[in-house]
Amino acid sequence: MTTNQLTKTDAKGTVPGAPLLEVDNLHVEFRTRDGVAKAINGVSYSVAAGETLAVLGESGSGKSVTAQTIMGILDMPPGVITKGEIRFQGRDMLKMSGEERRKIRGNKIAMIFQDALSALNPVYSVGFQLGEMFRVHKGMSRKDAKAKAIELMDLVKIPAAKQRVSDYPHQFSGGMRQRIMIAMAMALDPELIIADEPTTALDVTVQAQVMDLLADLQRERNMGLILITHDLGVVADVADKIAVMYAGRIVEEASVHDLYQRPAHPYTEGLLASIPRLDLKGQDLYAIKGLPPNLMRIPTGCAFNPRCPYAQDVCRTDVPPLHEVAPGRGSACHFAKEVLDGNRG
Repeated sequence: MTTNQLTKTDAKGTVPGAPLLEVDNLHVEFRTRDGVAKAINGVSYSVAAGETLAVLGESGSGKSVTAQTIMGILDMPPGVITKGEIRFQGRDMLKMSGEERRKIRGNKIAMIFQDALSALNPVYSVGFQLGEMFRVHKGMSRKDAKAKAIELMDLVKIPAAKQRVSDYPHQFSGGMRQRIMIAMAMALDPELIIADEPTTALDVTVQAQVMDLLADLQRERNMGLILITHDLGVVADVADKIAVMYAGRIVEEASVHDLYQRPAHPYTEGLLASIPRLDLKGQDLYAIKGLPPNLMRIPTGCAFNPRCPYAQDVCRTDVPPLHEVAPGRGSACHFAKEVLDGNRG
């Protein structure tokens, strides 16, 4: 086999199967007057071209802070990156200059924000805001940028795009605004998209439409996708693998099938039990007891131990590492193997 065969790349210059993005042992904290909040505590994950990674967890688990750090839009201060690397196509973005990061942001990595109404400027038409990507990054004229904006609106299946390109955000429904956010992220044909709660505040029918649209665009363009959500039901049909976060750490990682079939961490088990089910009609929904921890005072040992129905003494003193419990599966639980074997007491 020749060297060229070993390093064969696709049309975008990506080695098939190689990670587009690698987050390695990332630590982020917020230094405030009230104290230091440890928002990210050693997060590591990767995503390849054409692959979908779902990052799950309750509010405050660190999902969005990790995404903001990747994009280089974290407020610093009060945010401080204390350790770790974020490698895009092998290059550590945390060591790049601001100008180098700007060339990657939008062109190579794009983000879909969770609240489209807040993310879109209410005083500019959607066509102007979509066209801005081409005016700034490609130097296009306003006329050409407007034509590209119409193409993007057609791409995300907004009806009568040519007539609606001059409309303002408030003139669109929530689902249509989210499509515009997707179009904005797709504008420069990025290789990786981070979608932060893209279906928040949408009804279930529109949620399904938005997720189907994202999946279709991903397949067509072989993009990597990081889907951030707290809703396991949303990711069941689109994700390849899942990382579950709690108190700034990944506590479980697995393929979608494995995680849904047999969770290897009590927190994941609680999240799955909280999903409404038709066979439990009329019964009270399950809820994980207690509240997520205060990130300024994370419990000793396993951060989940105050809420865990199976916690033992070791859980209150020793932090469990994220370790392999089966091929392709990781869990940060002292008793993960017992969980998988069905021998938990």
